[in-house]
Amino acid sequence: MSGHSQFKNIMYRKGAQDAKKARVFAKLARDITIAAKSGMPEPDKNPRLRLAIQAARAESMPKDNIERAIAKASQSGGGDDYVSVRYEGFGPGKVAIIVEATTDNKNRTAGNVRTIFGKRGGVMGESGSVTFNFERIGFIQYPLSVADADKVFEAALEAGANDVVSDDEHHDIETLPDDLNAVTEALEKQFGTPSASRLDWKALVKTDISDLETAQKLLDFIDALEDDDDVQKVYHNAEIADDVWAKLNVEN
Repeated sequence: MSGHSQFKNIMYRKGAQDAKKARVFAKLARDITIAAKSGMPEPDKNPRLRLAIQAARAESMPKDNIERAIAKASQSGGGDDYVSVRYEGFGPGKVAIIVEATTDNKNRTAGNVRTIFGKRGGVMGESGSVTFNFERIGFIQYPLSVADADKVFEAALEAGANDVVSDDEHHDIETLPDDLNAVTEALEKQFGTPSASRLDWKALVKTDISDLETAQKLLDFIDALEDDDDVQKVYHNAEIADDVWAKLNVEN
């Protein structure tokens, strides 16, 4: 019985992972369609489309899916009805939260996000209620394998980046928002396509989370937001203690 139960558990997890990947692909496809609609359908002539395709490739999105998303932009109404919206508030532990979404029905999306905040220990705020805790930046990421930290650091600064942080897995490069495309293009010539290149919100003030229960509630809250079809990205300013992370990894 234990073996059978374990197999069912594995299959359940795989099913959940497959469903999550499908949602990710759907969101990436929407980004590509909107980007293609906003300018030329050729990536080399449309920086926004190029970044959207890079994000899709970083998630291993199939080439056929990407091509279909671009083609959809030329169809009648493809991408026309979508608008970008942002919601702000506080999650469990009074963690500042920014939710970015793309929707063709603002009432539906606002209602869904408000429900998640209300049911999972959060509080919706007015526009600007938490963004002062964050800074808008350009973010580029490469796997550690492309080059050593010194080489990436020198190349990034020469290309116009503000900062580079390398850890055991990645090189994270920060730019001014207006410099993101130019720095990405310069680094592509040396290191190829990055695993990520996007505009981000960087937390300036952190909120410490030192207990397991609050940390789990926060992660569940963020997962619920990210599972919504219209939500593209969730940002927060939580700083979860190392020992709490260790316990979360064991339990999950």
